[in-house]
Amino acid sequence: MTPFDAFLLELDQKWAGPIDRKIVLRIIGSVALMLQVDYMRGTKDGDVLETVAMNREIQGRLLALGGEGTALAKKHQIYLDIVHSGLPFLPHPAIYHPMEHLNAVLNHFEVEVLDVLDVVVSKLKRFSLNDRKDIEEMANRGLVDPELLVERFRSALDGSAMSSHADDFPDYVRNLNQVERDWLYTDETPFDLED
Repeated sequence: MTPFDAFLLELDQKWAGPIDRKIVLRIIGSVALMLQVDYMRGTKDGDVLETVAMNREIQGRLLALGGEGTALAKKHQIYLDIVHSGLPFLPHPAIYHPMEHLNAVLNHFEVEVLDVLDVVVSKLKRFSLNDRKDIEEMANRGLVDPELLVERFRSALDGSAMSSHADDFPDYVRNLNQVERDWLYTDETPFDLED
């Protein structure tokens, strides 16, 4: 059981509200990797993607119970962070996988995690030291197929072409090319960003 598993189980136990339907929590970022791969590194937050079904009231209640500085966050040394849906650089459509082992025991939540390859694509935006470590670890485990990575990356470019991300596309391509060169040991893929 990961620290975030334990955090979610207690969040579920403490949740007070109607149980006519489960609230979908779409986990992205490094926690999505740790929930589906034998991989662990220190992280202070678990990113949950904002969805249409997650209204302001639900978001507020989630953050009041498990957000930064709460008793639950202090106990588990990790907190819940809700990420605006327009912020991440994601393939379109992004692929999510249900976490069956968690969903079977949760009463109020349905947990889905972003696909490993889509997490890698999303990390090409910021490309921090931790992002690079996550990508390298996934590549070392043979979980990053070079051709599929380029395909998912193109999908993210196409889906974000009219967004604020577009000005930063040259940086994202450089980051992808570094991953191809340094960790996948393949040729760098050229991109015509004018198209």
